[in-house]
Amino acid sequence: MKHALSRIFLIIALLTLGSISQGAGSSDIREGMAALTDHTQIHLLEAGRPTAAPALVFIPGWTMPAFLWNQQIDRFSNDRLVIALDSRSQGDSSKTDWGNTPEQRAKDLREILSTLHISHAVLIGWSQGVQDVAAYIQQFGTEGVAGLVFVDSPVSAGPSEIDENREESQQFFSRIALYVNHPAEYCEGMVHWILKKPHPELNLQAVIAHSQKTPVTTGLTMLIMDMYAIDRRPVLAKIDKPTLVIASAESPLLKAQQEMASAIVGAQFVAVKGAGHALFVDDPQAFNESLEHLLKSISAK
Repeated sequence: MKHALSRIFLIIALLTLGSISQGAGSSDIREGMAALTDHTQIHLLEAGRPTAAPALVFIPGWTMPAFLWNQQIDRFSNDRLVIALDSRSQGDSSKTDWGNTPEQRAKDLREILSTLHISHAVLIGWSQGVQDVAAYIQQFGTEGVAGLVFVDSPVSAGPSEIDENREESQQFFSRIALYVNHPAEYCEGMVHWILKKPHPELNLQAVIAHSQKTPVTTGLTMLIMDMYAIDRRPVLAKIDKPTLVIASAESPLLKAQQEMASAIVGAQFVAVKGAGHALFVDDPQAFNESLEHLLKSISAK
């Protein structure tokens, strides 16, 4: 009964809020809120309808909004259900003082999938979302998971990250003071950094504004818990579903992502040239073709 009522409330929200128009996207993308059992509200974008094809679930990076996935939502919602979400404490979702970890966000995702009656899904995580997907598999296994996509980030090595990726770790800690003391400037700089190409169709100010919605103390907690608190590499051996690891060819963590792909049985690795961290925005064609290839391999099974 609880899940049925949650589904009804979500449908009402989707019908009430209607379509979105932030950046590039289709007027067929519906917007709504999903209420979790702890009363957290998770903002969702939804398009398409449930079919025999597995649903696609897009999970954004640190402080980033769901609408960055609009081009993918448009592209893949013709024959299946597609959703993207603002993770807990991000964008238009509830801001909470606790639970701002990949492990809790994985539980949030599990509850959302149950509420929406999604029993077969491809989980697509970008940046911080990679940690969320890894945490999901660690806690819930691969039952109901049709495939996985890890976008431009390796899973965390935990405290070992400091030694194994020393240069990147030093840069990370050197940027913390800038984020704490000048969060608006930091968020604006980050948004420009994740994109290597101009995007006149994308409302960058809206992306920056959404990034600033995450409280700074929460943002710091998320960064530490994402990157340095837990070694999530052991989960790679548990993955037994078709998997795509797709990275910017210019990523400073490219080698770590190649090693991650090698640790997953049968995983495909793709490096996209000339694209920034948000490679699915910079080169949607390359990203979409790689995802389409994965989906064909899933349907062929």
